[in-house]
Amino acid sequence: MSLAAMAQNGVIKGKINTADGEPAAFVTIGLKDTKRGTITNEDGTFTVKNVKPGVYTLVISCTGCQPVQKTVTVAPDQSVEIHLDLANTASQLNEVVVDGTRTRTINRKPVSIGKLPVPVMDLPQSVAIIGHEVLADQQAQRLSDVVKNVNGVYMASQRAGTQETFNARGYGFSSTNMFKNGTRVNSGAMPEMSSLERVEILKGSAAILYGNVAPGAVMNMVTKQPKFNFGGEVSLRAGSYGLLKPAFDVYGPISSKIAYRVNGTFETADSYRDQVHSKRYYINPSLLFKLSDRTELVLQGDYLKHDFTPDFGLGSFGDTLINKAPRNTFYGAPWQYAHTQQATASANIKHKFNENWSINGLISYSKYNRDYYSIERIQANSAGDWNRPLGRNATNEDYYAAQVDLTGKFNTGSVGHTVLAGVDADRYMTGTYAYGLPTVKPKSTGIYDSINLFDPAKYTRRTDMPVDTLLTVNNVPINRLGAYVQDLISISEKLKVLAGVRVSYLQNESPVNYNFVNGARKEAASKYDHAVSPRFGIVYKPVATTALFASYSTSFTPNTGQDIYGEAVKPSIINQYEVGVKNDFFKGLLSVNVTAYRIRNNNYAQTAPLKADGITENTDPNVKSLIGETLSQGIEVDIAGHPLPGLDVIGGYSYNSMTVENTPNTKGSVIAGQRLVGNPNHTANASVFYTFQQSAVKGLKLGAGFYYIGQRYAGWNNTVGQTQKFNRMISVPGYSTLDLSAGYAFKRFAVMGKVSNVTNTYSFYVHENYSINPIPPTQFVGTVSYKF
Repeated sequence: MSLAAMAQNGVIKGKINTADGEPAAFVTIGLKDTKRGTITNEDGTFTVKNVKPGVYTLVISCTGCQPVQKTVTVAPDQSVEIHLDLANTASQLNEVVVDGTRTRTINRKPVSIGKLPVPVMDLPQSVAIIGHEVLADQQAQRLSDVVKNVNGVYMASQRAGTQETFNARGYGFSSTNMFKNGTRVNSGAMPEMSSLERVEILKGSAAILYGNVAPGAVMNMVTKQPKFNFGGEVSLRAGSYGLLKPAFDVYGPISSKIAYRVNGTFETADSYRDQVHSKRYYINPSLLFKLSDRTELVLQGDYLKHDFTPDFGLGSFGDTLINKAPRNTFYGAPWQYAHTQQATASANIKHKFNENWSINGLISYSKYNRDYYSIERIQANSAGDWNRPLGRNATNEDYYAAQVDLTGKFNTGSVGHTVLAGVDADRYMTGTYAYGLPTVKPKSTGIYDSINLFDPAKYTRRTDMPVDTLLTVNNVPINRLGAYVQDLISISEKLKVLAGVRVSYLQNESPVNYNFVNGARKEAASKYDHAVSPRFGIVYKPVATTALFASYSTSFTPNTGQDIYGEAVKPSIINQYEVGVKNDFFKGLLSVNVTAYRIRNNNYAQTAPLKADGITENTDPNVKSLIGETLSQGIEVDIAGHPLPGLDVIGGYSYNSMTVENTPNTKGSVIAGQRLVGNPNHTANASVFYTFQQSAVKGLKLGAGFYYIGQRYAGWNNTVGQTQKFNRMISVPGYSTLDLSAGYAFKRFAVMGKVSNVTNTYSFYVHENYSINPIPPTQFVGTVSYKF
């Protein structure tokens, strides 16, 4: 580590490197016995301004190493060169403290999902970061465990257990809103948590950065990266219902210019649900090449194979009732299955032209496929009789993406600029396979048999696996192209303005349907959409630890289906306003952020009530009209920090109102004023972990996690003047869960245990009205690990 102390104008400048020669980013630098300090940039450089002449002690300390202090003399017209060697590595600089306190708050960390190299405090937008320490402490198994730490983001449904579907601010996540290392991934695969370094969530509109994303939030999963120091970890996790999960993580140098990392896991588990099983295989290799002092290349890939039992839960009966059978009751067949595979590969190159300008290029490829065959859609009549339908499909998706981002800093007079300019393009090729299912009796194609939910002896259940026939494949190519530019303008230390615009182009090439039975080929019409998405925000810091912000942005969402004239439905335009305040209290030990927002979709696509003649009722859900609006508005409170040594706190509360507005109130339109299904008004979360720092129990860790999701509606929103085949809106009560954790770390060994849902709360994840899955009961999970 080398430091240059310059007395002229009272400035101390320097650069910090780790012992292995890597820049030490976001390290806290403090001047002892003063309140002065700063943190290093991504390249390890830092500047402390307005330092009075005198003798100072520079203090740098980090978890796992002895504090380092060095005397620095600041005198008029004098420069001082200081050289220090730290007996630590890059892995030990994950957390840095000054005089025993941790000050790198959530508001001081840059996030890759924001693309600009600036801390969260300077962004006019709400951001949440869940780091690897939280993932490890909470022993996160699935992404749903992670988002419990982010208020306003929640698992909306778990259709048949095949995938987790998330909502934020009333809008659903899809594959367009899910990213891994900056590139989209298919949300049909449940991602592996053990490979993640952190999860970043950018709330609100991200259209300027990522194109046609839903306006609620975008999520980026950042995997563990290679390191030039050797290390790693092996662990074994076991728990209730046959959970067994060994995992490994190894990293180190291949040469002075090449580093590697490989992590992987195998997981097998039964379930609290009868006849439900899961088996997963995962591997994640990566390489880091230091091509020069200013250029690095990261190659990484991963592969996930997940075989499991589709499970539609307990279902519904009659018009309004959830079937509240025992939690373990299974209504499927012993042979049903879902086989999911996802493989990704990417190359990310970064080059620094100088201290102010850099360029980042990313290319990636992912392949997703799923083979699925199951009994599904549990919808019984009031007596409990249910004709069990068969569902059979397969999906094969190839996804290609590329992006280039140029970032730079410059001044125009006294005004500073942090600029981002970029282009991105991607291509989806999705093949959806359709199958013919056997006819049991006239007009009942695809019905397996009949059972009664309440009287298992009423009918004889089949157990054989029906033979299906592959009929067609529908190939849908989609191309996207976007260009964007934005500028964070620093008018002063207190006032910053963010302005930018994106131009997006979306092409749905002609879908082609191949018939495997008769060899026919059918091609549909192409569809083209384009949009301009502006963004404007302002940040005002009355003091260094508080930032007030406001922003406005627009985005667009493509709509599927056709209008009553057979033309493609135009995209919906969405406007969003957001205001908030970000605060760091107690010298950065605790951050409390508050955000309010209002999102209006001016063109809400609904099933068209009438056909083109204006008289005949339309019953085809693929024929749609842009009738009505939706309005999402709410407030969010985020709390995170380390108020005491060893104490980690995360908490939050959100209120959201998502309603249908200004519908024409004609037959078939959604009734105005209704809450949109699937969205609770209230969510809350809290997580507290304390690690004893001294005494005989040093290394003992205790923790608790609380999660609450409020009442919401399932099914579908009611419409005007139509008789509903099934109840359209089912009220699902809110519920809360409590988890308790305890662990102990000694030298390189650690053990962690957790009891989840301590109160054995009984509630449901609901998708529409036919996949109603009970939440897990009280369970235990424990992890033993060894670091080397």
